[in-house]
Amino acid sequence: MLKSAPQPIVTETLMDSAHTLAAEIKRNVAAALAEDIGPGDLTAQLVPASAVGHATVISREDAVLCGTAWFDAVFRQLDPAVRVVWQAADGERVQPGQTLCAIEGPARSLLSGERSALNFLQLLSGVASKARQYADRVAGTRAQVVDTRKTIPGLRLAQKYAVKCGGGGNHRIGLYDAILIKENHILAAGSIAGALAAAQRIVDGAAGRCQFVQIEVESLAELRAALAAGARMVLLDNMSLDDMREAVAIADGSAVLEASGNVTLDSVRGIAETGVDRISIGGLTKDVRALDLSMRFQG
Repeated sequence: MLKSAPQPIVTETLMDSAHTLAAEIKRNVAAALAEDIGPGDLTAQLVPASAVGHATVISREDAVLCGTAWFDAVFRQLDPAVRVVWQAADGERVQPGQTLCAIEGPARSLLSGERSALNFLQLLSGVASKARQYADRVAGTRAQVVDTRKTIPGLRLAQKYAVKCGGGGNHRIGLYDAILIKENHILAAGSIAGALAAAQRIVDGAAGRCQFVQIEVESLAELRAALAAGARMVLLDNMSLDDMREAVAIADGSAVLEASGNVTLDSVRGIAETGVDRISIGGLTKDVRALDLSMRFQG
């Protein structure tokens, strides 16, 4: 029997850690610059070393801005002389034609950092904008949309930060901070009850590292078995709306219920209205279209 009910959102403290995020930004940017510039930008040498550049970043569509710290860090690592002044902040809605920031500094540095800086800003704004679309669709219900581990390799914390900027929530960060029991784990343990009991033993030996235990079920019978064994977080995998509504009635507040499986903008509202607590959506971070931005240089 699991000992206590976890909180519905359990990764907030990690994602809100300024130290953790700052270290991740530094790592992300260093990798991006090494990939793009390597031993030196050959093309930027066409510009006189003494030239000073001025530029603005413009949004070309309605969106939610995200990634300003990554953008800043690109130029900070390249050249501390570059100055970026923002006219919008992470989490704010922006409009077509809106100026997001002004940039000034050595022209070579602006040109060398342009692509990497925009890559971060466009990708993370795309994630935040998509999360905002889903969050708006479920507004007024009890459900919160949350992300998954279906992220771009090396950018998980960045993308999960973007989901939060867009009004969504975070699921587990990785395999190290929570337990999600799936079908194969249940088969290996012999039963739902056996898997939950084994998970509790792992929690007891993990020195506080495990934030929650969640179990995936595919039927109402499996849900009843999980609840009887003490489950406090249950993932309803690809259930019909009718089954989800019944699952909510069966659980009656005794467990956090999360719906998952092929969720779209068209279907998410109906899922939320069943009364589930969370809806996990891999597409928030996996199927992302980068925001259309442009960096315009002034003469």
